[in-house]
Amino acid sequence: MSTPGSTSDAVTTHRPATASSGVWLRFRALLGRSRTWIHAHPRLRAPYRLLVALAGLTVMVVGLILVPLPGPGWLIVFVGVAVLGTEFPAAHRVTTVVRRLAHRVRLWWRARQQRQSTRAYS
Repeated sequence: MSTPGSTSDAVTTHRPATASSGVWLRFRALLGRSRTWIHAHPRLRAPYRLLVALAGLTVMVVGLILVPLPGPGWLIVFVGVAVLGTEFPAAHRVTTVVRRLAHRVRLWWRARQQRQSTRAYS
């Protein structure tokens, strides 16, 4: 449960305001309004979920085909899981776990790079 003052619903990243971020925020607001409208109409929920499932599975299959080839195969697979996560809770949980893992790896990589750079100057 979230309260009006909780930070679980709030975005905690601080980015400089640019023209592209304004466009992105308007686009996300439009997507949110359209999803609210679709969920308000019970006859549209099932076809919408079917379209999301087909789109997510298509992206995942393309990513899996690209895994043995040079390029971002696994990244595309995880984008497909993220698409599925917009409507299916299990896929959303997988996306959350992968994002946490990617964040930890990024922090580890930065710390490793800093350790190596300080050794080079010693």
